[in-house]
Amino acid sequence: MKTIKTFIFAIAFTIVSLPAFAAENVITVEVNGLVCDFCARATEKVIGKQEGVESVKVDLTTKHVLIHMKEGHTLSDDVLTGLISDSGYSVSKISRGAE
Repeated sequence: MKTIKTFIFAIAFTIVSLPAFAAENVITVEVNGLVCDFCARATEKVIGKQEGVESVKVDLTTKHVLIHMKEGHTLSDDVLTGLISDSGYSVSKISRGAE
């Protein structure tokens, strides 16, 4: 019985800890000028080529670029701003982790 309780506790702890851990590897960039699907796909491609990027998703409705980084990796604000500026858009805000 003690083994079962320990096992259940371990599973519950793991499930509760996962979202907080994953949120640390998330970068949200608010971008001005994203208006079409072509813009979104081009932005995803440019950012997705950077080392340590796990996935990129552009939401045209909110004008947010959601970047999931691999564990132990990050992109600086300067790098993100440069990539987006070079693509013809401007950055209004960069947030890291869960807000």
